[in-house]
Amino acid sequence: MIKKGGYFVVTYVDIIKKWKEKNIDSIEKLDQQLSNFRIIFAYNSGTIENPQITYHDTREVFENGKVINFSGDTRTIFEIENQKKCYNFLASKIITKDPITPEFIKEIHYQLMQGAYDERRWERGERPGLYKIHDYVIGQSDQGALPEEVPSEIEELCDEILNIPDKGENILKTAAYIHCKFENIHAFADGNGRVGRTLMNYYLMINNYPPLVVYSETKDQYYKALDHYDNTGDITPFLNYMKKSLEKTWVLGQRQSPKNTLQDLHLEQ
Repeated sequence: MIKKGGYFVVTYVDIIKKWKEKNIDSIEKLDQQLSNFRIIFAYNSGTIENPQITYHDTREVFENGKVINFSGDTRTIFEIENQKKCYNFLASKIITKDPITPEFIKEIHYQLMQGAYDERRWERGERPGLYKIHDYVIGQSDQGALPEEVPSEIEELCDEILNIPDKGENILKTAAYIHCKFENIHAFADGNGRVGRTLMNYYLMINNYPPLVVYSETKDQYYKALDHYDNTGDITPFLNYMKKSLEKTWVLGQRQSPKNTLQDLHLEQ
């Protein structure tokens, strides 16, 4: 903790330390610690891409498996359900610390995007769980690697991850790099942001670090940090964004649930 204006302030370093002390070595312990986080993460990660997603609907899907009297676009419900399915898919892998591989990345994409591709992409032959087969352009610039370059670039990224020493500050730096580099590659026709945020948190958790929420209200800062990496290759702004997001996630953002409060994390001591 650091002292500001006569008060002790919890920092991301404190949060990481307390998370490590929890020794989360089972799915049951993981579910307990992430009971509220997974809903908040799913809501924010989803609404960044689709503003029709609401916190109420997300909580209903996670806690009750359905939303009563929903009258919106069914794709919205698919996207929320997919976040829950993806969490369930990853929970055991977090405990066994499965490595990040190209097939693993494609499976995450499938879990997050099944039933959620729009008609235009579907008609062009794009499919959830498969790399893009067309270029996608926004404004005057191409979006990511060329389709024929994607397999080798993802393979290279996975090799890099395996060869980075998993010690100290390298964990946060590597998680930042994974997300920035993955978005730079843009391996899929849609859903790259959701996959990137999931990969970032997966890497943190298999290295016994707490996950974080990319809050929709900070998406301008989030995109600015990603753009900075695209233009310069520098992860520093994104790393700083991650540290602030960790603090917001675990100091401010979890107070809705008694299972994920400051008292639960013992951060107030």
